[in-house]
Amino acid sequence: MTTYKIKFKEGTLRIDFGEPAQNDRFVKDTAAHLGEIAQLGELSKGKLLRINGSVSIPVAFVLAHKLAHI
Repeated sequence: MTTYKIKFKEGTLRIDFGEPAQNDRFVKDTAAHLGEIAQLGELSKGKLLRINGSVSIPVAFVLAHKLAHI
């Protein structure tokens, strides 16, 4: 199991905490999962992306940074 869950479904990035951990682990898992989703081509330029779920401030920064480059 992972410390942070990310699923892309119907134009919405659904996010939530998984196993208990510290923010450094959440940030690493978030970056890894976003990389996997991006490689699959599910996230594409120009489309509206909705984000729904629980997030810590460090994870929010990782999401913003990674998604800004797509």
